[in-house]
Amino acid sequence: MNNVYDIRQYLKKFGTFIYTKDKIGDLKMMEDEITELYQAGILPIREFQVARHILRAEEVKIKLEENAK
Repeated sequence: MNNVYDIRQYLKKFGTFIYTKDKIGDLKMMEDEITELYQAGILPIREFQVARHILRAEEVKIKLEENAK
């Protein structure tokens, strides 16, 4: 996984589609889903860590963009 799109595609494999009008909310929901996949033993720890980092970095980016407006 290299970006948020890759994480969305990964989650789709498990029937999880997350699309709301709240970008931050979407990221938090995706983080919850990957956490559940990790805890269930489906997602290896390294992929979990990378995905969580990508989601958190994107959240910071969105917040900075919103504050710049």
